[in-house]
Amino acid sequence: MKKFTSKEIVDIALKCGASLAGVANVEDLKKAPAFTVVSKMPEYNGVGTYMRGKDDSFLTGVVWPEGIRSVIVLAYHHPVDDPKMDYWVEGVNNTIGNKEIIEVGKKFKAVMLDSGIDTYSFNYHIEKGGIFLKDSSVVAGLGCIGKNNLLVTPEYGSHVRLRAIGLSLDLPSDGPSGYDPCSSCEIKCWEKCAKSAFAKKIYFEEKLGRRELPGRIGNFDRTLCNIEMKENEANMEPMEVPKLTPNGPENTIKYCRICEYSCPIGK
Repeated sequence: MKKFTSKEIVDIALKCGASLAGVANVEDLKKAPAFTVVSKMPEYNGVGTYMRGKDDSFLTGVVWPEGIRSVIVLAYHHPVDDPKMDYWVEGVNNTIGNKEIIEVGKKFKAVMLDSGIDTYSFNYHIEKGGIFLKDSSVVAGLGCIGKNNLLVTPEYGSHVRLRAIGLSLDLPSDGPSGYDPCSSCEIKCWEKCAKSAFAKKIYFEEKLGRRELPGRIGNFDRTLCNIEMKENEANMEPMEVPKLTPNGPENTIKYCRICEYSCPIGK
């Protein structure tokens, strides 16, 4: 098995097409905010990542694959002026950006395989074998969790999509970096949400046992965000999306990205 440093692993990921990449050690991830408070959060069954297991039981944490010692977090840039990268085509069950980052992951895994390194592809959903990607990105040094409850990177702001691959290599984490543009930002991203998902503080340090809270101060209500996403799904319309609809228009969902677009970083 070939030996790699964290920097070498990141360089390989970038050569494979990732816009950004960073390494997070599994032991550091186990202590990161989302990984430690999940068992104290209320049950949730909305759009996107939720914590309902295959047997319909409520999960209390991430299940780590045996032999995985660190994680490479891949970020793929979604430019603001190319919104179709994030359109969900129902017949394909995918987006352009998601397909692109999957290909990046395949190329990276092939290089690791040739070097004798075991890898593990984490699912996007926790209940299907995934991990908390935003917190993993912070530990991997890619940026910080912003007031919009999204990852904010120095290079691209929140305009990235994330995936993670587990590695049998025991590598040190690249972060946290200490980067925090939100501390001095005057953009009131909380006020731009169509469903006022940031209007009320609903999580508290005393209950979760952490100072790091959703929305930074505990004011992100994902149930309201889910209502918006359900409305987006109900308003799907036939569209042509490059690379995904070669046979003509298909039903397409344009999920809300106001919290992302309101961030001035990376535009």
